[in-house]
Amino acid sequence: MAPAPPPAASFSPAEVQRRLAAGACWVRRGDRLYDLTSFVRHHPGGEQLLRARAGQDIGDDLDGPPHRHSDNARRWLEQYYVGELRGDTQDSVENGAVTSSETQKTDPAIEPRFRVVDWDKDLVDWQKPLLWQVGYLGEKYDEWVHQPVTRPIRLFHSDLIEALSKTVWYSVPIIWVPLVMYLSWSYYQTLARDNIRLFTSFTTEYSVAVPESVFPGLFVLGIFLWSLIEYLIHRFLFHMKPPSDSYYLIMLHFVMHGQHHKAPFDGSRLVFPPVPASLMIAFFYVLLRLILPEAVGGTVFAGGLLGYVLYDMTHYYLHFGSPHKGSYLYSMKAHHVKHHFEHQKSGFGISTKLWDYFFHTLIPEEPHPKTQ
Repeated sequence: MAPAPPPAASFSPAEVQRRLAAGACWVRRGDRLYDLTSFVRHHPGGEQLLRARAGQDIGDDLDGPPHRHSDNARRWLEQYYVGELRGDTQDSVENGAVTSSETQKTDPAIEPRFRVVDWDKDLVDWQKPLLWQVGYLGEKYDEWVHQPVTRPIRLFHSDLIEALSKTVWYSVPIIWVPLVMYLSWSYYQTLARDNIRLFTSFTTEYSVAVPESVFPGLFVLGIFLWSLIEYLIHRFLFHMKPPSDSYYLIMLHFVMHGQHHKAPFDGSRLVFPPVPASLMIAFFYVLLRLILPEAVGGTVFAGGLLGYVLYDMTHYYLHFGSPHKGSYLYSMKAHHVKHHFEHQKSGFGISTKLWDYFFHTLIPEEPHPKTQ
């Protein structure tokens, strides 16, 4: 359980310089100091961008151009507040990077919105499980859940159920990749051995043979269909806005996805836990078995299951990975972090932007600032 923020401390430029020399990444906004050491590898612009600004005033970077940071990003920054810069206004740190300047102090018009998070005065009691509290937030829930915090979440009173609601990232490939391999081999053998035909339930004259040579196409079709399912679930289920007067629908939204938007860097809640994932996977397997011949539906399902694994692994990497600047994953990471902090009603694709393009929900890209 994260402790409440300590009383404001003060640091001289020399004290800040010692921390920078030890590898810490401290920045300032006016005279307010922030320790971003634990956040640098999560920054959507990349670790190098923040490291290059260690010891500097980031006020201009927050306001842009090229990118004006959202209110949520600024609230997020306040969680890393460590104290005030003191000393001679001509003192400097890191070759003049840390100085105190009256002209660059925090704008008082917006300062009250970005104060250090006071956990004792939040709308919920963070010392108790949150799931049973969020339903009482009513009309305040939507705004509250989209103001991210950097601390873990506990949902349930029961230790057992709480444990089942979390998992480590590598449980996903360990559990599901062997199943993908088994199903793929099994259904390929079935296609090669049996005379599998489509449409036999309503015609025999025009039924279509399905030889084993179409296995790769069916498998890739499954991956493709998962990318669409991923988008639709994220957009229309996870991002539904529950009625403010419905205690249970608010709870349902929070347990499905709201918890992730509230604590986007809680590493134990970034991929689907095996038990709830099993229910979803079983549903899609039964659905495909009902509408397609077993070997055909099973092959599509195996491809879709691999698509799900790639989705969950991509999602985890977008939060905790440090992709190379200019790479596809770098673009996806920036896209996804903007979805969390600024554009919650767009940018629903995780593993691909394809469906965001198709349905016109793409987040506009901005030019990346140059490192100094």
